Amino acid sequence: MTHSDILIIGGGIAGMSAAFFLAKAGKSVTVLEREDQPGYHSTGRSAALYSETYGPKIIRKMSTASRAFFITPPDGFTENPILTPRGIIMTAAPGEEAELDAILTEGRANGANFVELTPDALKEIVPVIHTDRVAKAAYEPDAMDIDVHALHWGFIRQFKALGGSAVTKADVSAIGKADGKWQVTLAKGDVYTGDIVVNAAGAWADEIATKAGIKPLGIVPKRRTAVMVDVPADVKPHGWPLVACLDETLYFKEDAGRLLVSPADTTPTEPHDVQPDELDIAITIDRLMTATSIEVRRPGESWAGLRSFFADGDPVSSFDPADDSFYWLAGQGGYGIQTAPAMGEYAASIITGNGVPPQMEKLGITTDALSATRPTLVSGK
Repeated sequence: MTHSDILIIGGGIAGMSAAFFLAKAGKSVTVLEREDQPGYHSTGRSAALYSETYGPKIIRKMSTASRAFFITPPDGFTENPILTPRGIIMTAAPGEEAELDAILTEGRANGANFVELTPDALKEIVPVIHTDRVAKAAYEPDAMDIDVHALHWGFIRQFKALGGSAVTKADVSAIGKADGKWQVTLAKGDVYTGDIVVNAAGAWADEIATKAGIKPLGIVPKRRTAVMVDVPADVKPHGWPLVACLDETLYFKEDAGRLLVSPADTTPTEPHDVQPDELDIAITIDRLMTATSIEVRRPGESWAGLRSFFADGDPVSSFDPADDSFYWLAGQGGYGIQTAPAMGEYAASIITGNGVPPQMEKLGITTDALSATRPTLVSGK
């Protein structure tokens, strides 16, 4: 039986970032990951982008709060830069101009670099775009690709260097309490104890809560599809920014001379090793061909990942209202990579009793926004 101050269930980007900051704060931490390697289900299947304009309001704030870490990570965190230039263009259809203007205003207030584009200016940057469906666009040239592997394993290495323990093939079969301590039993029989349990199990977060005797919060895993597409020889996509529709029905970006395309689908599903659906692949291709002049004769390889949401679309990072030794860190909704540094630091600060970090308070990040008791958590916004 192994005891730690804190047991984290889930070794994806959420669990490992929190583990790093908790270990940095002097806590003994054990991470329990059910798969053979951390990050198998969502973290490892993410086409991650760092943008301070992408996602719901609390996500945009957490992305801004993560900026400094991405630019200047701790010494020895990774051998290669975490961020590389990409840029993002968001396109607004007729009727969506006001929504895009609001994002532009907020982003600029937080220091983001924006260029407003006319449809003609958009076509100069991405010549294949059909501009008849675009009223206006916003270009954020400073948006960056995130090296997910470097970020995730940077957290893992630094966490272990601080004395943390990460256990793989750690499928949790039972969670209970004995003498005021959490007792987590694995399917293979090993037992781990801790003062606090952090539920960072992603799509399985409600399942873990149920095993612990905690009321589920209603997390919904949703499938997201990605498809690789070859482009005609006369199309040169190198250097294109990522292009995303504001209504989240399509995005695409260049990847090694091809296009990575997603319909930005959010199909509710059960937590499992999700695979792409043939209909979603067809929808992806249809939307790309509608939005651009690219003709797709045959899609390339495809995959799917799970994005987990609560009803209002915002994550939870807080103690459970019925048990102040059970901490929820879930529902990042596919934005977990771009917010990982701030979400990890925030969770560690709350868990250790230090409240919202000052630099996050300045951005308007509050405990209410991430609370497990907020009214919109179940009802939606």
